[in-house]
Amino acid sequence: MALVTRDPLLYGELAPALRERRIPTLSLLPGQRIPDRVAIVLTSPLEESRIVHPHVVAVAPEGERTALWAEVAGALTADDRSELVIGIDPGPRPGFAVLAGRQPLVEGVLDSPEAAGRLASQVRHRFPDRPVRFRVGRGDRIARDRIVAALLPLRRRVELVDEEGTTPRGVRHRRDPLAARAIARTEGRPVHAVPPLTTTRGEVQDLQRKSREGSGGRFTIPRQLAEKVLRGELTLSEAIDGGGDRPSRVGRGPRTGPREPS
Repeated sequence: MALVTRDPLLYGELAPALRERRIPTLSLLPGQRIPDRVAIVLTSPLEESRIVHPHVVAVAPEGERTALWAEVAGALTADDRSELVIGIDPGPRPGFAVLAGRQPLVEGVLDSPEAAGRLASQVRHRFPDRPVRFRVGRGDRIARDRIVAALLPLRRRVELVDEEGTTPRGVRHRRDPLAARAIARTEGRPVHAVPPLTTTRGEVQDLQRKSREGSGGRFTIPRQLAEKVLRGELTLSEAIDGGGDRPSRVGRGPRTGPREPS
């Protein structure tokens, strides 16, 4: 592929990202000849009209890049029909990585466990002729089961992977996508049935603790709201804000401290 731009900010962002993904790239200036072997050209919106090539992608200065890397991957693997493996590191905002063989194509973070279903649809749309396999880490049971519940009704092949050794150590950023990459490279056990979304007392109590921290210690959400959050029916922020029910206050004693003047 080729990165064709005079924009230093765009070049400074994309060139390191392409190197990180080990994508062979030519760096050219607008007006220079683009070799026939180049499958896709990245440039800025202002320079797009000056590029003569059948597959030019204008990259906005700012924005979400997941779709961009998916398009790059699609162009670079257009003639490839090998299986895609998608690793997902479960959590409230799961990390994911899409691999062709052992080569990472796209990675990022999902908004919720249920967003795995949208990811599956996007991958199928982008790569309609490629077999796809999902590998989901066993950790974070509730998030894991919600991910599986989002994938199996779409008739996706799903495996559960032991996460031991997949979480990177000493990495301060992008831990979830890196763990997802390791999960994608690890064989797992096939899953054939949607698991029941059950909650345990410990999981509810842990979420209630988080609600106290999130509300600055003002109150604890009741069990019913905690269970809705765990099942994905509410976000924790929505539950703290009320979620249709009034949260229970922390503590049982009378209020102390200064009163408002009457």
